[in-house]
Amino acid sequence: MYIYHNPKWPDFIWDTNLITDLLIKVKLKQGYLLGKMDTLGFEIKEKAILSVLTEDIIKSSQIEGQFLNMEQVRSSIAKKLGLDIDSNINIDRNVEGVVGMILDATYHYDKALTKSRLLGWQSSIFPSDFSGLYKIKTGSYRDDLKGPMQIVSGPTGKERVHYQAPSASILDKEMNMLISYCNDKSKKIDLIIKSAIVHLWFVIIHPFEDGNGRIARALSDMFLARSESSPNRFYSMSSQIKKERKSYYKALEITQKSSLDITLWLKWFLENLILAIESSQELLKSVLQKAEFWKKHQNTSFNKRQTKVLNKMLDNFKGNLTTAKWAKMTDSSQDTATRDISDLIKKDILVKHGFARATHYRLKFPE
Repeated sequence: MYIYHNPKWPDFIWDTNLITDLLIKVKLKQGYLLGKMDTLGFEIKEKAILSVLTEDIIKSSQIEGQFLNMEQVRSSIAKKLGLDIDSNINIDRNVEGVVGMILDATYHYDKALTKSRLLGWQSSIFPSDFSGLYKIKTGSYRDDLKGPMQIVSGPTGKERVHYQAPSASILDKEMNMLISYCNDKSKKIDLIIKSAIVHLWFVIIHPFEDGNGRIARALSDMFLARSESSPNRFYSMSSQIKKERKSYYKALEITQKSSLDITLWLKWFLENLILAIESSQELLKSVLQKAEFWKKHQNTSFNKRQTKVLNKMLDNFKGNLTTAKWAKMTDSSQDTATRDISDLIKKDILVKHGFARATHYRLKFPE
């Protein structure tokens, strides 16, 4: 017997006493982080949003075993938000689709949820109608022609069924109830709690042949944005879920097989939301470090080549900086690169490491 077999489905209940303190902690953490970000300049906040959204989309896909190209994700977000990051990388259609879904969920967080909107999200994740090597049904709810929707693990012949979703024959009825709940603003339920409930409810119904997890997390982000009355994301719940993937699935499985009491799931969600907000400091480290760097050196003179390379090093620079890399990045000679680097060493900005062919340079960050 699964949770949706209960005669009172979907009238969820929970222990308010166990949840209230956690909810208060979440709100305090949210308020502190948003207040801190509001003290930063517009450009820095844009960089922070770009960093968090990139992380969120990458991690949400990794939870499902899908590994997206980080630079493609970052470039797609920047293009859609009108941010200039000096990138001309080609972007795959599925990356564009996933990015489009998350931005629609968060930047149009107060827009009504509809069946067509959800179908559009699922189609955007699978633009070629394939999930890996397998052709899947997109643009509509699943039909169960290949059998019931089950979550299984284990080798062929020894599979373990963790969960079986409602029959496809009742999906329209089930989804209409969920969509109505999402759009109902008359009930005085906290939006953070609603974020957790919608996430769980969608996963329970599992309306699509594939993409359910990613869409559930997008819906969760949508309600978190509503709770903050802002599309700007400064923490990633998907990143935290990726860290706690096993306990995430365990909490879902236990709740799906229980009564309508979802206290365990709400407790898991709120505890990990707190951790996600706390982890934002590490997630935003490079952005805040970059802001601190330019603040310290606001009166230092740099030529255009130096500014360009320093910005790249402060973003997502791969490997070590050498004179050869400098010359290539700035389209200059090795001699010019050596002079530029030597000048930055004198200004106590770069530090030399290694010797001979292994010579490379790193940034010296302010304490």
